Amino acid sequence: MLGSNDSHLQLIEKRFDASITIRGEQVTFRGEQQELQQLERIFKELQFLLLKNGVLHADDVNTVLDLVIDTTQTRPTAHTLKDQSDVAILFTKNSFIKAKTPNQKEYVARAQRNDVVFAIGPAGTGKTYLAVAMAVASLKSNEVSRIILSRPAVEAGESLGFLPGDLTQKVDPYLRPLYDALDDMLPSEKLKLYLERRIIEIVPLAYMRGRTLNNAFVILDEAQNATAMQMKMFLTRLGNNSKAIITGDVTQIDLPTKSTSGLVQIQDVLKGIEGIDFVYFDKGDVVRHRLVKEIIDAYEKFNEKEFGKGR
Repeated sequence: MLGSNDSHLQLIEKRFDASITIRGEQVTFRGEQQELQQLERIFKELQFLLLKNGVLHADDVNTVLDLVIDTTQTRPTAHTLKDQSDVAILFTKNSFIKAKTPNQKEYVARAQRNDVVFAIGPAGTGKTYLAVAMAVASLKSNEVSRIILSRPAVEAGESLGFLPGDLTQKVDPYLRPLYDALDDMLPSEKLKLYLERRIIEIVPLAYMRGRTLNNAFVILDEAQNATAMQMKMFLTRLGNNSKAIITGDVTQIDLPTKSTSGLVQIQDVLKGIEGIDFVYFDKGDVVRHRLVKEIIDAYEKFNEKEFGKGR
């Protein structure tokens, strides 16, 4: 029933936040009541099909999942929300995630239409958070089979050998914001399972070289700190049936003075290519604490004042 190498079980786990534990012939579910009822029905249906046909295929599992989830879904859907612009990107345990500002809604729309999207703007505008939400939604709906999240570890100069610990311990401080976003969207047990099975990978940009990423949703965060060569390397990793979102803030470049930011250069390099799009955010899109807008505005005024002095 579980499939070769638990492949059928993995199809089921992608669609639910509840945890599924297998001990011999005993199956245990832990989670919300609604999901537990759905899972019980799914396993009974699969058991019936297996006994009837003597074999269970991935198509059988997906069909049962679609039928059970569609007929028992009670959470808000696109039809129950106010209008198309209010459609949820991802349902979480207690709520749902959706675009809030006009630029965020345009961001989501362009990401749906294009395979490569660049999101450029100041901190707090939801660039990374919405990208991760779209990636998790694509994974749960089986549009992709894995998520790859990456960031340049600029403060370590991408030379991580001198830092103590294994790879995870070395890069964890640089990748922590990506873990924080995932923690908001997935139960801890589910996230741990995805990371252990490498369904979700969080890796520093330097470790992307030489890979081909098929059937994946790939996100490059803090892309302003990728060099021009690193940006080219990242974009050429994209394989079949994959999408990429690249986020960054060109006002917060931490690269050495002589290095060219790949995010700055790429806006001219890829201009006008079909399937690639750019979305720009401003301080009006900030969705963090109300003071973040004030802080961004204050820095802009200060920089204008200092620039004027220099002239």
